[in-house]
Amino acid sequence: MTVQTERQDSRPAEVLKADGAGGRPRKNAAPRSRTTALVPYLLLLPALAATLLLLGWPLVKNGLLSFQNLNMRQLIQHLTEWNGIDNYTEALGNSEFWRVTVRSILFTGANVVLIMIFGTLVGLLLARLGKRMRLTLLIGLVLAWAMPPIAGTTVYQWLFAQRFGVVNWVLDKLGFHSMADHNWLGTQFSTFSVVTLLIVWQSIPFVAINLYAATTTIPKELYEAAALDGAGPWKSFTSVTMPFLRPFLYATTFLEIIWVFKAFTQVFAINEGGPDRLTEILPVYAYIEGFGNQHFGMGSAIALLTIVILLALTAYYLRVVLKQEEDEL
Repeated sequence: MTVQTERQDSRPAEVLKADGAGGRPRKNAAPRSRTTALVPYLLLLPALAATLLLLGWPLVKNGLLSFQNLNMRQLIQHLTEWNGIDNYTEALGNSEFWRVTVRSILFTGANVVLIMIFGTLVGLLLARLGKRMRLTLLIGLVLAWAMPPIAGTTVYQWLFAQRFGVVNWVLDKLGFHSMADHNWLGTQFSTFSVVTLLIVWQSIPFVAINLYAATTTIPKELYEAAALDGAGPWKSFTSVTMPFLRPFLYATTFLEIIWVFKAFTQVFAINEGGPDRLTEILPVYAYIEGFGNQHFGMGSAIALLTIVILLALTAYYLRVVLKQEEDEL
């Protein structure tokens, strides 16, 4: 006669506890895991809804306006006149549009290069300073960064004013008497110089503070190992610091390209794209063609073309970055 007895499970207690009593899986484990996986997406829903409402809907409306012949007559009479791709054809066939496009790309490139160079140098300086000097410099950077663009532009207008500007007064006192009544906004080059100085000044804090934060993540043991191997300051920087900072520099350059390319406020507030519309970049050009000339359909078409050009520039930049990373691997 054979007596059958229940065999005791020999697995550890933690496994038994996880699997439930008797080694049987809990029925609610799968639904609970699926709910947990959905939590991040549910948390993103409010931000996604706000983005679609505040950015997506205006973009759709702008796209619809770009296919219309819309001026003051249509606005007053509440008329909708569709003209297909005529606005795009006219804009792309206008040589002025391409001059402004080339000018915008060169303007963006010059500003981004200066911003990244000086921002990187200031960020590395922050990593080298003592606590008190670092705090003082950080406060100055944050104050410059927190200043609204219009307020900063107004300050620069005062600094470079022709008759009572501080810059002209200082240059006159230093012996450059011909600069006492110099008009900084009278030529294309000098106007762009003032705007570039303003944009670089406003952008350096973002690059510098983030780069300093990135340097704090570098283990000190790596510098000690490099020093034991006989590496000098420059070799230590290129072999230890730069590999850690390279991803940050790539991402920051990407953000700065976008920010500078759409720098409407500074360019328009300084001199409204003057003199003789020689300092217009694409966002200013779209505004003047749309609101200034009251051809709102054309302005909308130029605005969308500006977005397409910006996407093309950023896509090309990302392609170059990814190719460099593949070559390094």
